[in-house]
Amino acid sequence: MLNSAENYQVWIDYVDSRINVTMARAGEVRPRRALISEVLNLSGVFSGEMFVGFAAATGQLVESHNILAWSFSNSNASIGDALITSNLPSFVRPDQRSVFRSVGFIVGTTVVAFGIVGGILVFLILIRERRGKNKKKEEQEEMEDWETEYWPHRIDYRVIYEATDGFNEENVIGCGGNGKVYKGKLDGGTEVAVKKISLQNQYGLREFLAELSSLGRLKHRNLVSIRGWCKKEQGSLILVYDYMENGSLDQKIFHSNKDSQSVLTWEQRMKILRDAASGILYLHEGWEVKVLHRDIKASNVLLDKEMNARLGDFGLAKMHSHGQLATTTQVVGTVGYMAPEMMTTGRATTQTDVFGFGVLILEVVCGRRPVEEGKPSLVDEVRKVVMEGRNVVSVVDGRVRESSRFGDEEVKRVLQLGLMCTYRDPRVRPTMRQVVKALERGNDERQVDAWDVDLVVSGEGNGSSSSGGVWSGYQHGLYGAELPTLDHVLQSFPSSVSLLTSDVIVEGR
Repeated sequence: MLNSAENYQVWIDYVDSRINVTMARAGEVRPRRALISEVLNLSGVFSGEMFVGFAAATGQLVESHNILAWSFSNSNASIGDALITSNLPSFVRPDQRSVFRSVGFIVGTTVVAFGIVGGILVFLILIRERRGKNKKKEEQEEMEDWETEYWPHRIDYRVIYEATDGFNEENVIGCGGNGKVYKGKLDGGTEVAVKKISLQNQYGLREFLAELSSLGRLKHRNLVSIRGWCKKEQGSLILVYDYMENGSLDQKIFHSNKDSQSVLTWEQRMKILRDAASGILYLHEGWEVKVLHRDIKASNVLLDKEMNARLGDFGLAKMHSHGQLATTTQVVGTVGYMAPEMMTTGRATTQTDVFGFGVLILEVVCGRRPVEEGKPSLVDEVRKVVMEGRNVVSVVDGRVRESSRFGDEEVKRVLQLGLMCTYRDPRVRPTMRQVVKALERGNDERQVDAWDVDLVVSGEGNGSSSSGGVWSGYQHGLYGAELPTLDHVLQSFPSSVSLLTSDVIVEGR
């Protein structure tokens, strides 16, 4: 009340050790009930003669009070009523009562407050929408022509994030040289494999995505289909593939127990080799441009629910037109699978893919990694067994020898094919078309006797291939010799390399 600046009258009565304080607006009748009534013994303060007055304190506060009139009596309790309280000066500001305490002022202040809050909210919403539009605009600016025309399978990051439970480590199903692979499930229940790739070198993201668009249009029963992609941040890429229920080939070969039913039989291994060869042939000859995989190995051969093999992981793939030489000189691939010319020229060709597939043949048959610490390379070991005329069955995976039926000659022919593919001179290696034909004929019991080295490299199929030309040259004496025999091949292999592991990426993109 005192803050209103209005005039008030106060009555203070002290009778029989009790003090009563009464207060009312000036001009009003004294209230019958005291505002304060407390027992207060002042006998120790009073004396016979005293001066009467009053004092007050506000403590740490700063206040201003005006005393317009006062009276005192120790015998007349009604003396206060004699004070004249009319026509007293007013200390209320003219605008205080009419504005700040008016209903209009309160309503107006409330409306203004809500208006300010609403304006702030609208401002924040506009900023957020503008940022969203800018982000969408940036994405649209980054969208290449090929996305609209050929393969616009960009998947929302939130969809991938939810499918993998936030890229939960429990969903990791593999780790490659350029990223982890997660198992995920889309809203419709479709299982997918999600690979996060880091692009940390000069190979441009736009160029990679443009190439990826072409790879996404590759459709073959022995290639893993790419469902789509997503780019979350600069320098990273997320690829979404079809999920392969039976994992990778190297898991089946090297992580299956001897007594496990998951051990691949001889028939299954031969079918896997035929499927993988068919996929590579499609990359080399079956599409509008030639695709070099450049990293053929067991971990990049995946198995679906029906145990069909599919070639996957195109992280190092490179395309160029048919008849055009590859221009890249980067040494890429996995140690143990790389052709010897890759170490000198760094140039990938279809024949370097053939070399990698030859190593894969020996790996599948023998159940041994291409290079292992303290041992000769797999190629050298098989070459030595064949050259010394030992029983070739001795190099076959022991688990297969105990669980499958196959003939010695059949094993020898498959090993010979692997050795032919890993011939040191790339011009003399068979083409993938010749390899596929050899594997298919090897599967035909009526023609099994006709499957030998001469048939593998007879030059049938793509006559324009370099290896076909070299074989033709041998047949016509251009190289001072008859048709190359297996001995010629066996004497031209690179020396063994001892490493801790064969799964080493020498250089990415």
